[in-house]
Amino acid sequence: MTVEYYQLDAKIVLSTLGAKPTGLSSTEVKARLQKFGPNRLEKKKRITPLQIFINQFKSFLIWILIAAVALSVAIGFITKDPEDFLDAAVIFAIVIINAFLGFFQEYKAEKAMEALQKLAAPKAKVIRDGKKLLINSEELVPGDIILLETGDRVPADARIFDLFNLHIDEAALTGESIPSKKIAEKITKDVSVPDRKNLVYSGTIVTQGKCSAVVFATGMNTEFGKIAALVQAEEEEETPLQHKLAAVGRTLGVGMIVISIIVFVLGALRGQEVLHMILTAVSLAVAAVPEGLPAVVTITLAIGLTAMARANAVVRKLPAVETLGSTTVICSDKTGTLTKNEMTVREVFIGDKIINVTGSGYDPTGEFKPQKPLNVSDKKYLEFLLRSAVLCNNAELNKDTKWNIFGDPTEGALVVLAEKGGHNQKKLQNEFKRIHEVEFTSERKMMSTVHKDKTGNIFVFSKGAPENLLGRCSFAYDNGKVKRLTPQIKKAMLEETRAMAGRALRVLGFAYKEMRAGAKMSEKEIESELIFIGLAGMIDPPREEVFDAIKLCKSAGIRSIMITGDHKITAAAIAKELNLVGGEIKVLDGEELDKISDKELEETVRSVSVYARVSPIHKVRILEALKKDGEIVAMTGDGVNDAPALKKANIGVAMGITGTDVAKEASDVVLEDDNFATIVKAVEQGRAIYDNIRKFVLYLLSSNVGEIITIFIATLIGLPLPLIAVQILWVNLLTDGLPAVALGVDPAALDIMRRKPRDPNEKVINKQMWLNVALIGATLGIGTLMIFYRTLPEGVETARSVAFATLVMFQMFNVYNTRSERQSIFSAQTLRNRYLHLSVLVSILLLFAVIYYQPLQKAFETVAIDFAHWAYIILVSLSVVVVFETKKLLKL
Repeated sequence: MTVEYYQLDAKIVLSTLGAKPTGLSSTEVKARLQKFGPNRLEKKKRITPLQIFINQFKSFLIWILIAAVALSVAIGFITKDPEDFLDAAVIFAIVIINAFLGFFQEYKAEKAMEALQKLAAPKAKVIRDGKKLLINSEELVPGDIILLETGDRVPADARIFDLFNLHIDEAALTGESIPSKKIAEKITKDVSVPDRKNLVYSGTIVTQGKCSAVVFATGMNTEFGKIAALVQAEEEEETPLQHKLAAVGRTLGVGMIVISIIVFVLGALRGQEVLHMILTAVSLAVAAVPEGLPAVVTITLAIGLTAMARANAVVRKLPAVETLGSTTVICSDKTGTLTKNEMTVREVFIGDKIINVTGSGYDPTGEFKPQKPLNVSDKKYLEFLLRSAVLCNNAELNKDTKWNIFGDPTEGALVVLAEKGGHNQKKLQNEFKRIHEVEFTSERKMMSTVHKDKTGNIFVFSKGAPENLLGRCSFAYDNGKVKRLTPQIKKAMLEETRAMAGRALRVLGFAYKEMRAGAKMSEKEIESELIFIGLAGMIDPPREEVFDAIKLCKSAGIRSIMITGDHKITAAAIAKELNLVGGEIKVLDGEELDKISDKELEETVRSVSVYARVSPIHKVRILEALKKDGEIVAMTGDGVNDAPALKKANIGVAMGITGTDVAKEASDVVLEDDNFATIVKAVEQGRAIYDNIRKFVLYLLSSNVGEIITIFIATLIGLPLPLIAVQILWVNLLTDGLPAVALGVDPAALDIMRRKPRDPNEKVINKQMWLNVALIGATLGIGTLMIFYRTLPEGVETARSVAFATLVMFQMFNVYNTRSERQSIFSAQTLRNRYLHLSVLVSILLLFAVIYYQPLQKAFETVAIDFAHWAYIILVSLSVVVVFETKKLLKL
């Protein structure tokens, strides 16, 4: 019989699943993972290695080539000519080798992409062995205790046993647009999925509140697992660049087939053997069409994305890779991104006195040092402030090998402050039981919790931005007494806030009140008639690496904009310390943003570098104004309400540590370390990936055009074919293989972050590249034809051997040429890619084997060539360097 967990009491559910509030043990988790498997939906079957190999033969041209090989074998049986069998065998062998090379490239790319998807796997907060942990959601098992809060994506189906004001958006599962309000009590009657209010379902979103729940179903056993076919139907995402290159490949394919037909017809009309011309024409088409392009693009993307992941930037959406290289503005949150996110309270203001607080980080060792002696009343209200700091708080202070925080770092700093003042978090939480909470939101900029002490008294504790909190207060503790909050007292409090902000401190205000029993637990009732207690100023030092990252942005033509919830003066002080802009720092706050129109904002965004006291709605306005001004914007965010801005941004960047699941889902990139410098590294890597794709596109196209010109012109003017079918295919194998892949992993150019951002509308194969393709292709084709014509008197086999070697050497020099369309081949950049040097060396050794190894000589119809021939070959093939270097020098 199926257990319906929603119909059971929470304690019975825990017992049935062998769970307890302190969580499973590590040993039990391992056993359950073996039994139930990982918590993931089964995806549509991935392409197998055999399928990847078979796919290498799907090309129409390959099948024509194989058909021609079969025809050659058939003719060989009729004529008894061993040459027919040998030609067929060699061509077939090259086709197979080429297939293995293509298989290796695609298989490697597939595996790399799978590894990247694992890096982007969602996380889950659990309790195990009595400790709160953040794990990959795939590691969840039935019986695990999960912790959910606003913005989290539910990682598995679970039964709630403890909750607070919990609302879940279940639209993805039930289609119901209004979030479902949850309960912890059992439901006695049979109800459908949407009405099982004490359950949370995998894939749904927490829109409000928090809860603890015990997992009862994972993976395919979840409600989402039962409709997994919908997920399996999703197609893999391709980037716009891949679409464009595929279109270029198709266009070239059609062109090459036309040229190959012309070559075949002209050769046949001149009396060449028909089968020989079929093989040559098809081989030319196979060699000329850059079929390796998609695989090399995928490998380049995979390698680049892996490098980004190692640098803590996990790319969730492939098109982001292209956009990163075009980024002109980075709008970054301050806390934790530009700063260390290691908040430490340095000052407390109570009554009319400043108290300095010693210590740093999350170690609760420190002292309170008042600048003036505290009276009895000051001490009493300092106690209220510390209670508010620790009770109106969802963070937790822990110690393993060192002190650390589970939760928000700002809240963590307040727990540490209270501990320094002698207020133990767990002891206070037991003394004052939380009975209600009004959550912090970016719009309200404050939070309140309601508590009942052991005698039944009810207290409200609040914290938030001083100006917002003061708006909810009717009284204030000032100069030793609680007084009615007058405009003068409010002004004094705000002046003190500004003074602390001017010392680069982030300032929070605290308030409390005693609430009458039976009062309505509404936001309005809870957050009214509050008594303002005082202020706490904390510092979050800038990250050391951010200074260089901002400097690098300036050299790369990228504007850095800071967006923060801090006070305007604090924001300006931090921006000045970071040297965010060269001259005067212009700051705009939320109130000022509200007063200007969208049209005025479009003008203003050009000069503003810091936005303070902003809400998520302001973020969207700033973003839209920047985009209308033609900027390509990377925008950071971590909260639920940041999702609209992250979606609208050209590059949405979510925080991996502090970010909610909703923010991560809306983003293109997730920062595993929440670090601004990591965004800059990702931009640099995005530029490098795009550069490398351009490099091998230029290399493949120019080399292939060189081959086409060689054969086509020779056919037009009536010369013997400079290369036969097997030689054409071998050149293609050498050049489209290892060197092209090695270009895909080329290190970033030394000047890559000294260039202006790339125009996003620029075509990957622009006019300049077509010019380069034509110039290099013409140099290769004409040079090979000249040396072939010059050597013809020595015999066709010798001339073909020399032409074959020349074309290969041309392409070996060309691979170094195409590493940069700007920098000289003789720059320091040339020596930085050991894979390229190795691939060129292997290609040259294989060339020597074909020219000098007797069994291969017979197969490829080559003869040994002497030193004088090599002198001509090197001299002629070097011309491609001279031509392209001259173009670079003249900046044509």
